[in-house]
Amino acid sequence: MPEYRADVLVVGAGPTGLAAAAELALAGVGAVVIDALPGRSGQSKALALQPRSAELLDARGWLEPLRPHVHARLPKGHFAGLPLDYAALETRFPHQIAVEQARIEEVLEERVAAAGSPVRWSHACTAVRQDDDEVTVAVETPTGPIEFTARYLVAADGAHSAVRRALGVPFPGRAARMRMAVADIVLARRPPGLADEWAPPEFGGGGFGYLLPLGGGVHRVLFGGEEQQSLDRSEPVTAAEVQRALEAVHGDGVEVGEVRWGSRFSDASRQVERYRHGRVLFAGDAAHLHLPAGGQGLNLGLQDAFNLGWKLASVVRGRAWTSLLDTYHDERHPVAARVLVNTRAQGVLTVPDPDLLAVREVLGDLLADPAANRRVAGEISGIDVRYPGADPLQGRRLPDDLAEQARASLLAARPVLIGPEVLREIAEPWGDRVDFASASATGILVRPDAYIGWAASGPHDIDGLTGALAHWLGAPVPHSTLR
Repeated sequence: MPEYRADVLVVGAGPTGLAAAAELALAGVGAVVIDALPGRSGQSKALALQPRSAELLDARGWLEPLRPHVHARLPKGHFAGLPLDYAALETRFPHQIAVEQARIEEVLEERVAAAGSPVRWSHACTAVRQDDDEVTVAVETPTGPIEFTARYLVAADGAHSAVRRALGVPFPGRAARMRMAVADIVLARRPPGLADEWAPPEFGGGGFGYLLPLGGGVHRVLFGGEEQQSLDRSEPVTAAEVQRALEAVHGDGVEVGEVRWGSRFSDASRQVERYRHGRVLFAGDAAHLHLPAGGQGLNLGLQDAFNLGWKLASVVRGRAWTSLLDTYHDERHPVAARVLVNTRAQGVLTVPDPDLLAVREVLGDLLADPAANRRVAGEISGIDVRYPGADPLQGRRLPDDLAEQARASLLAARPVLIGPEVLREIAEPWGDRVDFASASATGILVRPDAYIGWAASGPHDIDGLTGALAHWLGAPVPHSTLR
């Protein structure tokens, strides 16, 4: 059996796996990406970037290539269809960016291929074993079985993860209680008053539905009602089914001409208990599964990748202790757990029961309060994610007013210490792996994922900086040169 080696093997060529591989490539770590599918389908499950994901992609220079594909900039998010005003968010991107997942995957795949490791399609993981030093993966390919051996494996192969099954990793949570369908369609006849703009979901006729224009005469429809509860996940989404769902919400003024593609999903809610299993790290839907409510799924996976990528690269290159990988779980598991809570709540609020519609009305009144709206918008958008930290700034995202000073470093996925010159000498032993930007402002250490790893409490405070540098960047190197 042919055998291949890699620093890191990434299983799954969706947005999470590709982002992780692109992050590793930026840090000089070779990653091989495999996927069981024969190629990219062009279908887009997700349709929008939340503000925090836009910030992170922009920090790497990966947002600009997406601009020709953007349908709209949406100043509002939603919680089960109830509007959330993003204008109050303190970000350069106070809006959702309406762009299909397929376009995001194309940009990320180009970055991975440019690093010399194009995606290997039709490579299905069939078995995984690991020891203290490496991970070995059995892979079925069109030309026969092969084996990959890697120092680490990133499992980003979706909700039905082959890696998770091969290792026997439990996926605890709640089974599906409600089933829904999604499809891209062409309308033969449009309902009166249907606007060519994105809008929140509508309720009626015993179900609910989104109808969003994607351009070129194609609309995305997402719907759920009594009929969908009786259909198996493997059954195709038919034009007749879509027709009935649209009529329930929009009346008889709509006619489906063609179904381009369709699939079924549910409100199952699950999460692995540990994101790290030895040398295997779970990310994206392989680590957490939830109802795609509020547009959070794609963004949750991308942010997993940005958190994991630089840490894994540091460990592989021998610059950081392996314990740094445990902070990936410590930081990202609680974030996903909170998303599972809010998506379960949103799922309940989409059930067309008269009493639940009354709850929606009460909640809508509460969200009309700017403070309440801002709090929920901060959570759904990802802007208010904060990782554990003793200092008030530690673990928070980099504020916009410091983003420009960190931009050159973040484009290269490098940490940067911003502050007065007194900090430069302290950071000198880590000069091979951290940049320095002189500023009169209080010092902060910015991690490669644009979160704050340390912050001074005052202009002369240097307490904790040495410990923070060692924690995030590993052992110091004597006689290093700070960039």
